[in-house]
Amino acid sequence: MSIELEGINPYLAHFRASPRDRYDEGRSKRETIPLESHAVTTVGPKRVDPLMILQKQNLEQNRVQQLIPLRFGRMSYSPFTYLRGAAAVQASDLAAGPRTDLWVELCGDAHLGNFRWFNCPDRKPVFDLNDFDETLPGPFEWDVKRLAASITVAARIRGFSTKKCQAATHSAMRAYRESIIAASELNPLDLFYYRFRAEEALERISQHGGKHRRWKEDVLAKAARKNSMRALNELTAVVDGRRVLVPDPPRTVRIDDELADRSVEEISQFFESYKESLPLDRRVLVDQFSLVDVVRKVVGVGSVGTRCLIVLLESDDRTPLFLQFKQATQSVLEQYLGKSIYKQSGQRVVEGQRLIQATSDMLLGWSQWQGNDGKNVDFYFRQLWDGKGKICVEELGPTRLAIFAELCGKTLAFSHARSGDAMMIRGYIGEDETFDDHLVRYADSYADCTWADHAQLDLAIKERQIDVIRDL
Repeated sequence: MSIELEGINPYLAHFRASPRDRYDEGRSKRETIPLESHAVTTVGPKRVDPLMILQKQNLEQNRVQQLIPLRFGRMSYSPFTYLRGAAAVQASDLAAGPRTDLWVELCGDAHLGNFRWFNCPDRKPVFDLNDFDETLPGPFEWDVKRLAASITVAARIRGFSTKKCQAATHSAMRAYRESIIAASELNPLDLFYYRFRAEEALERISQHGGKHRRWKEDVLAKAARKNSMRALNELTAVVDGRRVLVPDPPRTVRIDDELADRSVEEISQFFESYKESLPLDRRVLVDQFSLVDVVRKVVGVGSVGTRCLIVLLESDDRTPLFLQFKQATQSVLEQYLGKSIYKQSGQRVVEGQRLIQATSDMLLGWSQWQGNDGKNVDFYFRQLWDGKGKICVEELGPTRLAIFAELCGKTLAFSHARSGDAMMIRGYIGEDETFDDHLVRYADSYADCTWADHAQLDLAIKERQIDVIRDL
């Protein structure tokens, strides 16, 4: 077991050293990578063209080419949606800059829109990261920089003053630093069992006034209603005596012809392979459900073009279970940080998610499907709706954005502490606001870059170099 973990976490051996020694070693790393070096973006004349990166990604990841115009359409909506879809671009930029060797299991796409509430297995809501398509071991600051940039971009879209933009980003960076300090003082078991419960988040928010508490309670109430029974009512209908998933083009479409080309044995084998990736108790649970219907769904911004399907299953007593299985491709980070130890990209996503999240979907699993072109397509499975609640960050005012950003900064810190050495990271970033201030400056600079990249995409669309479909 230790050999496998050392492959994921190069600093496992340091946990056997004293906290003081680990803190000092982290601080000593400032000599080679000074804190101020993180304030600088490496965007210059030698930068790889962002549109070339995105076009290459579309081809290399075996995406559904008919959906690529929809991906660019969603990215073109605003600089924030552009940033959401441009994880590969920021990864290229980060790889060209300074990096520490303080590695954690990275989310890989820790922008502001990928944090939300959802139910953990005990059915109580928690706040955590939600998207792990790009997860891979790497330097902790890559996630922090993506979060910081996304906050500044979201704040600018709302027209906030420079001071308020910086305040929102600073609140997240301060929360990250303070939470790394808190996590570094926990023993391994306490850290493993730590959950950022919704009640705790609400308590922090209530300090800012009753209207903010009511706002968060509304978000949680909406998330609680997002369950299998609501999905049954909203996503399905009875047609000719059979329960089916209802299409909603172009976001949700039927794939009956594609399934007709497949044998029952192929489909069964694909699903059985998924069940084999589950622990025994979850396998026994899923075995009590039968496949009823399947549709294809377009999700997200950066994920558009990858294959995503919704599956409706029912038990003998007609209890519904909705699963989503989504294509897993090579992480955009692998080009710069090395190949994943997992050959199956779906397993990479699932194992990374389990490392990062305090508590994960109990039906997470993976499987592989052979496409019509003969190429294998990796997938991971998760529940579709399970109390998930999200916030449209582009609609938040200055106070609420700063509050939400703080929650995200804390969450990211504990996520990093689960796979990395929080004490070494603490030693490196320090106890004062120096690191926070440098990351705010980085976010300002990268927001400028994002605005320019978004403008470049807009121009390419206007000059008809890129086809788009807009559905927002």
